[in-house]
Amino acid sequence: MEDLKKRKLEEAANGECPSKEELRVLIEPLSKAQLIDLLAKLGSQYPSIAQEIKSIASVDPVHRKLFVRGLAWNTTSETLRVAFQEHGEIEEGAVIHDKNTGKSRGYGFITYKYMESTQQALRAPSKLIDGRLAVCNLACEGLSGSSSAPDLAQRKLYIGSLSPEVTSEMLLNYFSRHGEIEEGSVAYDKDTNESRGFGFVTYKTSEAAKKAIDDQQKTLGGRNIIVKYADSHKSKTSQTSFSPGVVPMAALPMASGYVQPGKTHLGTTLPVGYTYPQTIASYPSYQSPPSVPSPYAAQGHVPYPTSFAKKDQLGIPTQPSKLALRSCQSIIGYILTSHQPLNSLPARDANPDPGGHSSVAAEEAAFPPSSLSVSSIAAPSSSPAPPSWYFN
Repeated sequence: MEDLKKRKLEEAANGECPSKEELRVLIEPLSKAQLIDLLAKLGSQYPSIAQEIKSIASVDPVHRKLFVRGLAWNTTSETLRVAFQEHGEIEEGAVIHDKNTGKSRGYGFITYKYMESTQQALRAPSKLIDGRLAVCNLACEGLSGSSSAPDLAQRKLYIGSLSPEVTSEMLLNYFSRHGEIEEGSVAYDKDTNESRGFGFVTYKTSEAAKKAIDDQQKTLGGRNIIVKYADSHKSKTSQTSFSPGVVPMAALPMASGYVQPGKTHLGTTLPVGYTYPQTIASYPSYQSPPSVPSPYAAQGHVPYPTSFAKKDQLGIPTQPSKLALRSCQSIIGYILTSHQPLNSLPARDANPDPGGHSSVAAEEAAFPPSSLSVSSIAAPSSSPAPPSWYFN
């Protein structure tokens, strides 16, 4: 490769112009830093190359569009363009307004014609517009821009207990004695444009912010003001005190979902960016794995006889039970032999006797089951006829 470079340089010294493909071979091994230095050197020596670099760099509007935040509510698009036209020709510039109320939303966009104008504006990102310090950054960086720096918590201050007469310009002039300010403004009411009694100041260094907090003289507009880190104030205001043992159920945030008819919902607004019903992604059909043959022979089904449980019948039984037949036979036989009234019969004892045999067992011994039938209950031939009171 070194020999090829030397040969190309010798050919160029002899007046022979290398082709485009030959130049690509020479440029390909170079690093990004070497290419930047080479193009910057050639652009400074040859105006045509410099113009070509500008044209290529300015093709994409992403590198030319600025996002400007912290604007006053009364700032117009014309005021915004006038504030930024010192850096170069502006292609487009506008303040964003609310579609419903028509009021400013506090930010806007500036698009330069050339990328170099954008870079020049970014060297001084803070601008005092209509009494408020606005800050700009590349629109492709998002709404936060440089405010998303990791050390922002050590550079941004909350200023409280401000007098209504204190303006953003007065606030910036007062705190600029501790260091260079990147962003700062008094908070104004969006509807009345009156001061809300507090503001914010963001320094470029954390040392300047600490110096402002440690300053013992904190008097502005005839009042003693509060100066502390903005993050500490935010975490304090976000905490809500509740009595011990009380759970604030109504204060819990509820996510919006499908609205069901006939039910009340805390939030009926659907989440932004979601539409209902949502489509469900289709999944590939599942294919079962191939079946493996069993090493054992298949067994046939063995039939079993069907058995039915005998249910208890309700109502009056059609056939007397064995115990009822025995009881009737004993009572009638006793009546026919003793000629005693029915109400004078002794009570049947179901408890076992001292010998260990119950009265029921004795009856079973006296009258076996084979003799238990209605036809077998008859008066003995030797027994006399029953008395006349028996039939009364």
